[in-house]
Amino acid sequence: MLLPDPEKSEAGRHFGRVTVWGLVASLALVSACTVRPLYSSAPLTTGSQVGAATELASISIKPVGTRYGQQVRNNLIFAFGQGSGEPASPAYTLDLGVSELVESAAIVQVQTEEDEPTAGTVTLTANYVLRDATGAVVAVGKRSIPSSFDRPRQEFAAYRAQIDAENRAARELADLLRLAIAQDLAKHGKKA
Repeated sequence: MLLPDPEKSEAGRHFGRVTVWGLVASLALVSACTVRPLYSSAPLTTGSQVGAATELASISIKPVGTRYGQQVRNNLIFAFGQGSGEPASPAYTLDLGVSELVESAAIVQVQTEEDEPTAGTVTLTANYVLRDATGAVVAVGKRSIPSSFDRPRQEFAAYRAQIDAENRAARELADLLRLAIAQDLAKHGKKA
């Protein structure tokens, strides 16, 4: 008959206590975190009487000079206003600058000896400055998003593929900016 080893059973109990205390400590740490859904009706800023969607809808976006920049702006206006357009009396103004980088991603030719790129990547980068009605800076940020595309041998098809990649990147960048600006407003509201 085997008898339990007192040293091993004490070590097992000690391991159990450490595990329990580790779980208790991690639960205490997790309960200190505050997570709030972005699409809730709760206000983003402290003291605000309007919900998050209404506060985002009160952002006016200044015009941008490029086609892909205008695509980002249009998608942001649609996302902020949920399809209702720009606000009549904005509480915030967004200065938006969008730049583009087009790169050849791969050179793979199956039946020719030419070194023509067959894949590309469009990267759109947005710099933004969010100001309140008084002109005070609320937030400054920078976000970028890449979008890949195939470059066929036909010139127009290659051009159209790049335009489609720019449009995809503009939609995704607008979504990313919407989330970033909502977070910036929530952070700014906690400071006030």
